[in-house]
Amino acid sequence: METRRIGATDVEVTEVAFGCASIGNLYHEVSEAAARDVLQAAWDAGIRYFDTAPHYGRGLSEERLGRFLKCRQDYVLSTKVGRVLSPAKSPIAQADGFVNPAQNDVRYDYSGDGIEESFEQSLERLGVKHVEIVYVHDIGEYTHGAENARHMEDFFGSGYARLVRLKEQGRIGAIGLGVNECQVCLDVMDHGPLDAILLAGRLTLLDRSAEAALVPRCLDAGTSLVLGGVFNSGILATGPVEGATYDYGPAPREVLDRVADLQREAERHGIPLATAALHFAMRHPATASVLLGTAKVSSLKRNLDALAQDIPAESADMLG
Repeated sequence: METRRIGATDVEVTEVAFGCASIGNLYHEVSEAAARDVLQAAWDAGIRYFDTAPHYGRGLSEERLGRFLKCRQDYVLSTKVGRVLSPAKSPIAQADGFVNPAQNDVRYDYSGDGIEESFEQSLERLGVKHVEIVYVHDIGEYTHGAENARHMEDFFGSGYARLVRLKEQGRIGAIGLGVNECQVCLDVMDHGPLDAILLAGRLTLLDRSAEAALVPRCLDAGTSLVLGGVFNSGILATGPVEGATYDYGPAPREVLDRVADLQREAERHGIPLATAALHFAMRHPATASVLLGTAKVSSLKRNLDALAQDIPAESADMLG
């Protein structure tokens, strides 16, 4: 599997990454064996870049990934900061879409001290002393609404500088944002440089909003894009069927109609819609890596097989 460099750093990632949200029991419980099997399938396929976060199952994903990687070498790891975990005061059956998560409460903290505390906790759960990429997770109005002004003040006041210091100390290889929106990326880039942005759902076959301002800015600044949510939380994989999801909720009629048009165009070129969505993300000139996240070996193999397909040159126009 090919590798691509992150920004101007020494970090190189495989062009396909494994996203570990699902093994944190996203939407349904995943057994230890199933989590281990899908991680092994990713490893066997040549994937060497694994992305996780404290948010994924309140630390469960990091713990499972850490156990899997314990006896392995030559991988790239990214996790995220901005959420600080602490032992739960009462039992948690479900939280933030994760079923039976690790029994931890959470608070947002984007200050320097909060970011370093979150980072240290992640190192412990992962069983490592160094992380190749650390993303600031979910900062922005998309997640925080009116509360975001306070979080941005904390981040610009001390959080960004602390990340830079951790990178200068060699404890982090690259720094960036892990978000679902474009504007906060531009705002942070006005404050200081970023090596990478893990952008979910805003540079896809359906939603190309990042191309307006963010992609040109990243290409000019040498900031790499890691693309998540390439199916826009489901609809580009399922098509415009009843119950299709977009942006983590029921797809509105306007989106269903747009996806129906995309599906017809893909079929006209003899390409399944999901395959077109994957190839759009992989072929984009700003892309360093595409995240595939699943708890099922069969789903992972299906997506890898789709990426391995040759797309006829005459069909490339719909992906361009």
